[in-house]
Amino acid sequence: MSNASLTTSLVQQFIIVGFPGFQDHESKFLFSVIFLIAYLFICLGNLSIFGTFILDEKLHKPMYTLICTLAVLDITFSSVTVPRIVAVLMFDSRVISFAACFAQFFLFHSLGSSQSLLLMLMAYDRFVAICNPLLYPTIMTNRVILKQIALCWLGGFIILIIPLVLALRLPFCGPNKVMHIYCDIGSVIRLACADISVNSIVTLTIGMSVMFISLAYILYSYIRIITSVLKIASSEGRAKAFSTCGTHLIVIFIFYFIAVGVYISYRIPGTSEDVRIITAALQTIIPPLLNPVVYCLRNKEIRDSFAVRAGNEV
Repeated sequence: MSNASLTTSLVQQFIIVGFPGFQDHESKFLFSVIFLIAYLFICLGNLSIFGTFILDEKLHKPMYTLICTLAVLDITFSSVTVPRIVAVLMFDSRVISFAACFAQFFLFHSLGSSQSLLLMLMAYDRFVAICNPLLYPTIMTNRVILKQIALCWLGGFIILIIPLVLALRLPFCGPNKVMHIYCDIGSVIRLACADISVNSIVTLTIGMSVMFISLAYILYSYIRIITSVLKIASSEGRAKAFSTCGTHLIVIFIFYFIAVGVYISYRIPGTSEDVRIITAALQTIIPPLLNPVVYCLRNKEIRDSFAVRAGNEV
């Protein structure tokens, strides 16, 4: 019997454990309310960014197209996991089918990779705008940026095909309790009745490569940007240039700070399972929750456009 047939015939569903140390009703209800409120604000904030972009033609520029795409990614990224988290904690809906579990971890990690690539593209956009301002309208047209955005989405999904195929080839012959709050690839493959060393190495290599290549390019871009900005004669010009990058840097810091925190929590011996799971769960809500706030507070054009729309409705 092949591995594929073992996979489909022996394990038909998984059980999401949730937070192992918080199994009492009160704790689960409190966590579920926090995640539900956070998810509602994520949808409200990012849909506001998306709606403002669609309705205001003055924002139909490459930089704002990237911000709008980030808002869409934030909604889809959190939607893959947070509703399931709320269902597990609030309604004790812990059973998930084999196919749904694999689909969840594939979408979760693919969207995370796409977001990392998008942040790299946003750094490139700022690099061209500040270091080559005269060429910016030619290099970064709306058509070009849409193609680049499509490549970020496509790249994020293609990258995860190999870990998905390797996971599908594993035999799952008994244990089906996922020690997590959602179907994470690491937690799922640990249930396999086979050696998972290749899966672990491939998954870790791909994940770290996407993260560190993106982060390395972002750092390179901003070193070049800072060098160019310091050459600007007027202090007003330097302040304006740094202001256009400040928002992006905050978003980058939030995304990678949480991602590195998740990575470290799984590598420190003695870290409790609850701390690791909570850290991973925060990754699904903190960046999508804060990104709209950062852009609304720091980007004048978005803030003004949003204020005008709100004023017209009133």
